[in-house]
Amino acid sequence: MLEIKIFSEPLNIQSCIDWVMTDESGGIDVFIGTVRNATKGKKVVRLEFEAYETMAVNEMRRIAEDIVTKWPVHKILIHHRTGLLKVGEVPVVIAVSAAHRNAAFDACRYAIDTIKQTVPIWKKEVFEDGEEWVTPNP
Repeated sequence: MLEIKIFSEPLNIQSCIDWVMTDESGGIDVFIGTVRNATKGKKVVRLEFEAYETMAVNEMRRIAEDIVTKWPVHKILIHHRTGLLKVGEVPVVIAVSAAHRNAAFDACRYAIDTIKQTVPIWKKEVFEDGEEWVTPNP
């Protein structure tokens, strides 16, 4: 029902989708976070992600368990990367399956919004002319 993991290597989007698919699910919602090339008008060279891994996995699991109490979902997958990521790479994938699309959409949005606020994974943006730790705002 739940798959929560942190990886230091690239995430496999298709395997994430495959994992949440069930015959009972009429909808799968997938959030794929990608490293964009600019923030606030500054060119991004790369992002650096650090995590307190044990606590991060526990908190992501708590979020997934909370989702199960709020929406009728079938499966929830949350994968997050750590390390150095270049523009275009994927630091996070969230996939949720449910009988109906609204539950999948709502649960997926709740997951990413809550992860950004509560999970001890920190992001540093590295620019051409400096770097900055990012505060948890969407």
